[in-house]
Amino acid sequence: MAKKLKVAIIGSGNIGTDLMIKIMRNSQALEMGAMVGIDPKSDGLARADRLGVAVTHEGVEGLTRLPVFKDIDFVFDATSAGAHVKNDAFLRTLKPGIRMIDLTPAAIGPYCIPVVNGQANVDALNVNMVTCGGQATIPMVAAVSRVAKVHYGEIIASISSKSAGPGTRANIDEFTETTSKAIEAVGGASKGKAIIVLNPAEPPVIMRDTVYTLSELADRDAVEASIEEMARDVNAYVPGYRLKQKVQFDEVQNLNIPGLGKLSGLKTSIFLEVEGAAHYLPAYAGNLDIMTSAGMRTAERMAQSMIGA
Repeated sequence: MAKKLKVAIIGSGNIGTDLMIKIMRNSQALEMGAMVGIDPKSDGLARADRLGVAVTHEGVEGLTRLPVFKDIDFVFDATSAGAHVKNDAFLRTLKPGIRMIDLTPAAIGPYCIPVVNGQANVDALNVNMVTCGGQATIPMVAAVSRVAKVHYGEIIASISSKSAGPGTRANIDEFTETTSKAIEAVGGASKGKAIIVLNPAEPPVIMRDTVYTLSELADRDAVEASIEEMARDVNAYVPGYRLKQKVQFDEVQNLNIPGLGKLSGLKTSIFLEVEGAAHYLPAYAGNLDIMTSAGMRTAERMAQSMIGA
């Protein structure tokens, strides 16, 4: 693309800084306009300043006072669920049409998993990137759903405790609630459940995800082919995303699912690993890497639609 659209990132922590580096290194549709934080001594703001990006430590209000604000088309919010609600409302009074890419579990706008429903949300003013666990696992639930009706989807996201910063730890409840809802709304399951595990192991472990689905009986080869195709599609924008082992199947009878009762069908077990690209974060922090990669892919698709590329 000859033309790039300017973005601002709110949140100069790990996610915001990694996202900035990804945009500056890899994006053909986006360019950095501003980095916003609240800690004047943060490494993210210092790094952005060294790279020639406009910075402010006065939060979202400081962003609006920067000369570049008039040219900003996208704002990525990498703060917290509560802060995002306020940030969106404040910016919307000054720029009603600004695009917000929400990297928190606030879920003001529609849930967005780029490989599943990204194209359907290209015109949305605010999209929610669900959670790291959601970005990794919901594509797998959706892959089963396009072959057979999924009654129940359960995901377990295991991440290194070292990769869970204050924002992640403060939003554990929102993580489980948002991910569970998105398993249903985007993944296509009638009932969803999400669990997050902070693993304190040393050395730190790479993100691992387990996905269980209970669906109607279906051709196992077709389900496995759909899962493998989806894994390749996610890997196109998250290179460290991969199936850890062969998909497993079991035919079950009268399995008691809370809220659904006793069900029979095909149980599919999917095991994933997500290794980070190590642009700014360590390679074990695949949980953060998949969020920044998904957010950038979503904004790029919107930018291409806006420009008409």
